Amino acid sequence: MRQLFLFIQQSNIEKKMEEAPDSAYEIGVVIGSYLPFVVLAGIAYAIYYYNKKKRGSE
Repeated sequence: MRQLFLFIQQSNIEKKMEEAPDSAYEIGVVIGSYLPFVVLAGIAYAIYYYNKKKRGSE
């Protein structure tokens, strides 16, 4: 199941870079590939901070 999930999520960034019509598209591809990880890290930090704050007030 895990391999299937990774296969579905995997995108060929190098191929997209080669076929990019201009540099703005390349920047968009890079931002689009890193943005989900940044958002997930932000959510994880918010949950951590909320739980730390909740536990500290007891």
